[in-house]
Amino acid sequence: MTHPWRFFRAGGADQARIDSADDLLHLRDLDQKRWVALACPTRGLEFDERTLDLIDLDRDGRIRAPELIAACEWVGARLKDWQPLLRGDARLALASLADTDEGRALAEELARTLDLTGHAGQSDIGLDEIRERQSHLAAERHNGDGIVPVAAIEDAADRALAQRIGEAMGTVADAGGGPGIDETRIKAFFDQASTLLAWHREGEAEAGCAGRRAAAMAVQAVHDKVEDFFARCRLASYDASATATLNATDPEQLKAHAAGLLSLEAGVLKQMPIAPVSPGAALPLDDRANPAWRGALATLREQALRADFGDSLDERDWLALKDAVRACREWLRRQPTGPVAAIGVDVVASLAAGQPGGHLDEVRARLLTHVEDDRAAAPRHAALNDLEKLLLLQRGLLRLARNFVSFEDFYEGRGAVFQAGTLFVDGRACELTVDVTDPAKHAPVAGLAKAYLAYCECVRLNQKRTIVAVVSAGDVDFLFVGRNGLFYDRDGHDWDARIVKVIENPISVGQAFLSPYKKLVRLVEDQVAKRAAASDSTQQGRMGQWAGRVATADQPATAAAAPGLPAGVATAPGAAGAATLPGLGAPGRRVDVGTVAAIGVALGSISTVIVGVFGRFVDLGWWIPLAVLGIVLSISGPSMLIAWLKLRQRSLGPILDASGWAINNRMKLSTKLGTALTKRPRPVPQAVKLSAPGLRPDGPRTLGGGPV
Repeated sequence: MTHPWRFFRAGGADQARIDSADDLLHLRDLDQKRWVALACPTRGLEFDERTLDLIDLDRDGRIRAPELIAACEWVGARLKDWQPLLRGDARLALASLADTDEGRALAEELARTLDLTGHAGQSDIGLDEIRERQSHLAAERHNGDGIVPVAAIEDAADRALAQRIGEAMGTVADAGGGPGIDETRIKAFFDQASTLLAWHREGEAEAGCAGRRAAAMAVQAVHDKVEDFFARCRLASYDASATATLNATDPEQLKAHAAGLLSLEAGVLKQMPIAPVSPGAALPLDDRANPAWRGALATLREQALRADFGDSLDERDWLALKDAVRACREWLRRQPTGPVAAIGVDVVASLAAGQPGGHLDEVRARLLTHVEDDRAAAPRHAALNDLEKLLLLQRGLLRLARNFVSFEDFYEGRGAVFQAGTLFVDGRACELTVDVTDPAKHAPVAGLAKAYLAYCECVRLNQKRTIVAVVSAGDVDFLFVGRNGLFYDRDGHDWDARIVKVIENPISVGQAFLSPYKKLVRLVEDQVAKRAAASDSTQQGRMGQWAGRVATADQPATAAAAPGLPAGVATAPGAAGAATLPGLGAPGRRVDVGTVAAIGVALGSISTVIVGVFGRFVDLGWWIPLAVLGIVLSISGPSMLIAWLKLRQRSLGPILDASGWAINNRMKLSTKLGTALTKRPRPVPQAVKLSAPGLRPDGPRTLGGGPV
């Protein structure tokens, strides 16, 4: 039977109303094409993050529709009384648990937790009691996570071996926070140790390396360089002229290193021959050898040669020495690698020697037993974690569903989980604000919302966050980058806010109607300001010229400009010191009659045109209002049409999509909804105008008993 869903109209679509337990239990039956959102992030929401993490089954930081459905059905198998969930109660009552296997297991854990935390006799439990019990379990020796803390192993020998395992394979944090080892690390250590010991036994028994391993390792350390030395000596015997070339590397390469600090471990010195090359030469084992290799040659002499051996090794003795340790060298080349081998075969062998039969199987079994004992406590921990999950879902599941499936809280003005708080700026309160992680990535997608967006950087003490506010009422004349405001988050904390970026779009058709006239006024103001500035500059120049004339009044007049006068200032004939300034005319000069006549004709023509237009306009009679309306529409109509088209497309979807949501429909922001989300102050009917500056309507304003 189909569940009887109820719907409400909002955002340009029919949204499902979620009011009852049946609605939550039948979310699977609601066609997902009707869901407002199909996924949301677990961070950046005004919602308990622990609850979101428990719903996020795959731990990918996002909650999708199937995970929300699974959470509702999980609760349905454990609760019989859904009224506390519908109320969002913060305490879980024992009587609310269902009579199912899951419900009975939770009831047992609820009673046990109350008893162990000293609240026996209570009929309900809260998060404080659950968290207290969880902290105790995490500190217990066996806490169900399958990790054995090294310090918790009682036997000293086993604890020392566990410490070795942690050093070689790395440790993992136990639920209590201490370093520990798990089954994977234990098995990997003993597998590598067994392989290493088997290799060690093979060398001692089959490869004949008993007591000769040190000699084989000494030969292996210098093998390539000694072979290189004798090969060079044979080439020198073939061509004595090549001896100098065979004795050194590239001289230019040596010069480059000679200018800096030298070290016997430097690559260039180790690349040089191990000893001076000459035809038929023997390898010196004393101070005649390359200093970078003397240590390795001394080890070779001590470990692989007789005590009475001489100070040099010829090629025949070298070949004999290689044959003697060849099998042992082959065995060394098969040495296992890995973190256990890095400890050293002697250390691992000594660990085995302390065990019965020289094997590590028994201690391995004991350590794995510790892991199994720890895992045995897992069901108790799982029941306690399920109790926490059920309590958190009882408190917030309905609210999350309403903010996921239908956005009911948003449309009904209760505050959606994505609303970060309220921004107060420019005489308005913007309630539709969203947290933004990266404005540079957010803006390109959010701009498709066709809404006016103001990105603000908010600072409180040493904290910083970025929000985007949707401005959907009022004008935008004084919204600009750098404008300061105040942001209140959902907890009531205040943040200093500064606009750092705006995306401009129409806010209302009324604003679009006035937009052309505002632009015209601004253009006129700009032009007047420019003309005033130009006129002021001209007048300043003229004043300077007059000042120059006054300053030189006592000097004799000349045909040219008097010294000290600006260029273009000439003295008037017949008057000493009198000057004619450009644009001012000579004193006593009469106005040209033709100019006056031209001005009169121009003014008459303009008057005639104005009178003619006005006369025709008056002749329209009762059509005058329509004419005025036509003029207004011709000016404001295009901007109003563009604004109307964009307002029809304005939606919340792209803003949330840019924040990580998967919005499933348009979520249109109508003019009515926009006005509700951006509030402006209402006029105060009883407000009166001040009669004079500094005076109240009821008398003079005083400060300290005296008039101000």
